[in-house]
Amino acid sequence: MQKISLKEISKTPSLNNILLLIVAFIWGAGFVAQRAGMEYLEPITFNSVRSFLGAFSLLLLIIIFKIKKGPNKNINKWEERRYFIKAGFFCGVALFFASVIQQIGMVYTTASKAGFISPMYIIIVPLISIFLGKKIPKTIWIGVFFGALGLYFLCVGASGGFDSIEFGDLLIMISAFLYSIHILIIDYYAPKVDSVKLSCVQFLVVGLISLLPAFIYETPTLAAIYECRWSLLFAGVISCGVAYTLQIIAQKNTNPALASLILSFESVFAVLTGYLILHETLTSREILGCILMFIAVLAAQSKHSPSKCC
Repeated sequence: MQKISLKEISKTPSLNNILLLIVAFIWGAGFVAQRAGMEYLEPITFNSVRSFLGAFSLLLLIIIFKIKKGPNKNINKWEERRYFIKAGFFCGVALFFASVIQQIGMVYTTASKAGFISPMYIIIVPLISIFLGKKIPKTIWIGVFFGALGLYFLCVGASGGFDSIEFGDLLIMISAFLYSIHILIIDYYAPKVDSVKLSCVQFLVVGLISLLPAFIYETPTLAAIYECRWSLLFAGVISCGVAYTLQIIAQKNTNPALASLILSFESVFAVLTGYLILHETLTSREILGCILMFIAVLAAQSKHSPSKCC
């Protein structure tokens, strides 16, 4: 069978931009799939099945595109494999905590609000980097200001006190911080391993780790999984396999800054799909918060744009 080259699939800038916009739409609609799935499955069970589906879809991607990583000349093959297993394990553990808390938060909040809170990892990552001795650009501080203001209007009640913040929104904020930790771990290991293979392994680790608490604290059944099949397939196969493939194809010939800008529209698509599919609505106060947070993300991405790995 003839090998398929990713570089040969898309070469025109306009097509690449359309593909990235499709990716943003898929990721935005993914919040709706996660929220809708809570009608049938409990959060940890949903996360486990979704992760297994994500790992399987990425495995197909690896097979179809013949993705290979050249051997690292500085270490032997056994050390390279051991390094890869260690990378997959630690990235998977970090992703497990981030994704499980996000999924639990989806029970108590809307897909629209989660779609704007979750991308705040773009701002949190460089802030954490301060403790690692790295300097951050002024645009990040602009993002922090607008992000904090946006969170206030989006998540804090009309009374104005922080005691009125909703439980689900708080969990999504915590998950955004944990996703930041996950991204920093990815940045540490990614230079020495293939990103697609690493993502495949980390999803497999998340699925396996999720099994134990799912059976201890929840009551997973095949009937419930079948009822939730469309949400699971979208969140697992489409958001992971299809979107990841399109992102790789499109970013081969696209300016990184432009790619980040287009992908940030996942928040907007989360609101639109939440309104059209789940009939979610936002108050004027929450809309203002969304606008401010979107400005924060755009400001932060102008100089620093961590990649989405889940």
